[in-house]
Amino acid sequence: MPSCFVATSQKPIRLHLIEADSLSGWMEEQGAGTLAGFLTSTGFKAGAGELALVPDASGALVDVVFGLGDGEDSLALAAASAKLPEGDYEIATNPDGYPMAHACAGWADGAYVFTRYVEAKKGPPRLVVSDDATREAAELFAASADYVRDLINTPAGDMGPVEIAASAADLAEEFGGECRVIIGDALLSENYPMVHAVGRAAVQQPRYAEISWGDENAPKLAIVGKGVAFDTGGLNIKTGNYMRLMKKDMGGAAHALGLARMVMASGLNVRLSVHIPTVENAVGSDAFRPGDVLSSRKGLSVEIDNTDAEGRLILADALARACELSPDLVLDFATLTGAARVAMGAEVVPYYTHDDTLATQLDEASAETGDPIWRLPLWKRYQAMLKSSIADVVNGASSPFAGSITAALFLDRFVSPGTSWAHFDLWGWRNSAYGRPEGGAAMTLRACFEMLKARYG
Repeated sequence: MPSCFVATSQKPIRLHLIEADSLSGWMEEQGAGTLAGFLTSTGFKAGAGELALVPDASGALVDVVFGLGDGEDSLALAAASAKLPEGDYEIATNPDGYPMAHACAGWADGAYVFTRYVEAKKGPPRLVVSDDATREAAELFAASADYVRDLINTPAGDMGPVEIAASAADLAEEFGGECRVIIGDALLSENYPMVHAVGRAAVQQPRYAEISWGDENAPKLAIVGKGVAFDTGGLNIKTGNYMRLMKKDMGGAAHALGLARMVMASGLNVRLSVHIPTVENAVGSDAFRPGDVLSSRKGLSVEIDNTDAEGRLILADALARACELSPDLVLDFATLTGAARVAMGAEVVPYYTHDDTLATQLDEASAETGDPIWRLPLWKRYQAMLKSSIADVVNGASSPFAGSITAALFLDRFVSPGTSWAHFDLWGWRNSAYGRPEGGAAMTLRACFEMLKARYG
């Protein structure tokens, strides 16, 4: 879609960003002019997302006053860019110093429209960002976030394992990388048995896409993403209400590819590998079953308690492969558990790591960007809930408690000891917010990329 940022504009509409606590003081500074009078007459309070469109005497829009509330939401401006008409807007007032990076991130978020099946009714409003570095960073995030959201929003009929793997290959080609895709029964000969088992019942064969990019002598960064194009639950089939949004079960793969895009587009000094196991968890005569025991790339045997806990199976093979490359850092992204949403809600993404230094870096990046993530513990005593009487580990915990933690502990079994690794259990979706319809959401990208820049920049 067209860029929602511009370097200059001859006659931009003035945009005023006001926190609620600053409104009265700012209004006094405006005096008794038209702007202050208009806001008083309309009862403007600068609450979060409150928008006042102020015309001149001819009726032309000249001022937009936007309420930031307490100023803590880094995507607040999405409520403005989602509603404003086409035109160029320039921040004229920002008395509380709302960070420009936050303003740009929110602006890009709200300007996004999914146009694969319907045409956009208007072009995006454009924010004037005169500083080159700030604008380039904003455009990098906007393009990558739009890419993630387009992938998630596309239904499985048009975004199956074939298309997900093709997206990885196209991304690698765009930035001069390489991509190898392993398909169908070749997964068995190449030792990805759990990827094959989960996806073998579907019409589209399972796949494993691996991107390689960057200087071979640079620090090695591995990014892994769960690519379940659609999740019926398998033989432990989901009910209709839980199956409705399962086109988004490849959200981890979308985020892995989106973050990889940011890494490659910025030329970060890393040797990047991206690992995308992609399948459809279908019901069919060849579907894997509860009670089956699967082999894994790591060599561990896995008893299947529930076929709806399939994402951790394909991730386990992918994490084992990523660790074979002796990476400096492994990040994995997955729409893994409903338990994560129960614990943290829709907006805050829990993450898991043994590496306290990495956790500090991630927390600092989260605070800097306003991109909400929160560390949860890899609580060792809960490993007992993953014991199997006939295999090394079971894929479903014996208790409904701590579902996100036990899923992370399962993945931990397939990560090489001593590897710096973080697992993000994200939702990849947003119900209606900022005045926009529900749909795919880009989460953790800003925090993770900020951490990577600080670590490898």
